[in-house]
Amino acid sequence: MPPIKKIVTWIVVIFFLYAILTNPGSAADIFRSIWDIIYGGIRNIFEFFNQLLTRG
Repeated sequence: MPPIKKIVTWIVVIFFLYAILTNPGSAADIFRSIWDIIYGGIRNIFEFFNQLLTRG
């Protein structure tokens, strides 16, 4: 049985490279949106723990 996880990972990487090379503007917008979601999540977690620790 082939390692499915490795095959799927390579397919995803190849798809992202194809998307970036064929339409870099849209790829940049998608990357920016994903980055905003990750950054917002980290910021919210930091704010939660900051509020939790400063109440004591």
